[in-house]
Amino acid sequence: MKTSLGAQTLIFPTPVWCVGTYDKKGNPNVMTIAWGGICCSKPPCVTISLRKATYTYSSILEREAYTLSVPSREYVKEADYFGIVSGREVNKFQETGLTPVKSDLVDAPYVGEFPLVLECKLIHHFEIGLHTQFIGEIMDVKADEEVLDGSGNPDIMKISPIVYATKSRSYHQIGGPIGKAYEIGMKP
Repeated sequence: MKTSLGAQTLIFPTPVWCVGTYDKKGNPNVMTIAWGGICCSKPPCVTISLRKATYTYSSILEREAYTLSVPSREYVKEADYFGIVSGREVNKFQETGLTPVKSDLVDAPYVGEFPLVLECKLIHHFEIGLHTQFIGEIMDVKADEEVLDGSGNPDIMKISPIVYATKSRSYHQIGGPIGKAYEIGMKP
């Protein structure tokens, strides 16, 4: 029998993504989020949800762009730091020693050391309650060559992304494959 846990923000996994923007002065900023996911195939789109109180919120609206940098396990401390401090008071890139890279396609920076990056153009936003949902059309996905498989696709094990567990407030790593999608379920 299942136990009711009530209405809450609890689902597994939640991503650890670092949202890159430029502030009003043109300074690069980055913040870590866990509320997000792919929301459309054509055009390819991703959604993120932010509170108005964040420094990144107004930057996305003003620049109509953001990037999502996917940190590998190696950068869990930096990703956590990006979510702890505000870009209003601290230059997070300078403090961590990581590199802001100007996107070629959208008006936002990404984290150069992180192995996978999505460059997004804002196409919609709407208030839900405490959070505003931003929908970005994915203009490009960039990946470090060393995280690509033999077919030129990103390999999740090589990227080594981290995920977030909401209730325990802890980060986790991805395990190995358990089966091929659209194959494993062919025979019940």
